Amino acid sequence: MKKAPAAPDQAEDTAPRPRNRRGQGPLLREEIIRAATALIVRTGSDQAVTLRSVAREVGIAAPSIYAHFPDRDAIVETVVIEAITQLHQAVTAAVTAHDDPVEALLAGCAAYVDFGVREPARYRVLFGWARPKPEAPAADVSGERGLDAFQVLVDNLDACVRAGRSASTDTYTDAVTLWTALHGQVTLRADLPDFDWPPTDTVEQMARLLGRINP
Repeated sequence: MKKAPAAPDQAEDTAPRPRNRRGQGPLLREEIIRAATALIVRTGSDQAVTLRSVAREVGIAAPSIYAHFPDRDAIVETVVIEAITQLHQAVTAAVTAHDDPVEALLAGCAAYVDFGVREPARYRVLFGWARPKPEAPAADVSGERGLDAFQVLVDNLDACVRAGRSASTDTYTDAVTLWTALHGQVTLRADLPDFDWPPTDTVEQMARLLGRINP
């Protein structure tokens, strides 16, 4: 009786690619990260990331991954951290390009939404990934889930208040409200691409209203 072919994740790994020369280990690690990112972007979910799927994407045997990552969660976490870093950098670059605090706030909000709209799968994983609970509490969680980018918004709103450009009396709460609105813009545009969305200058309108920017 002819044996049925194995399911994709049960099949033999693809033929191993040539081994990296001495000193090229970091190159393979980067290829693993890029492969996991590509899987997430193509499928819209980190569930597509398994050791086997990443190995096939790179062209290596799955056990080769263990030299760089202990498990698939560590790979996904690295992809998430990279997305967090890039989001923070995008917002910070937009903000620092302006001396005027209001213009800086508006630019930072626009950069936040722009990143999410351009990178919907990576943005979704950033907030939707069910991170395994650590055995011990993390010492510093300030960079998790886009909180660095959020802190930039808080600092900007504080600057607007100091300059007499915002009527906010609780910049943290108002920044949370603004962040919630920005997040809603990103996720709704990704989930409802065929909706008749108004121009993206609604981001500026939201920022001015929720940041209590003076006319």
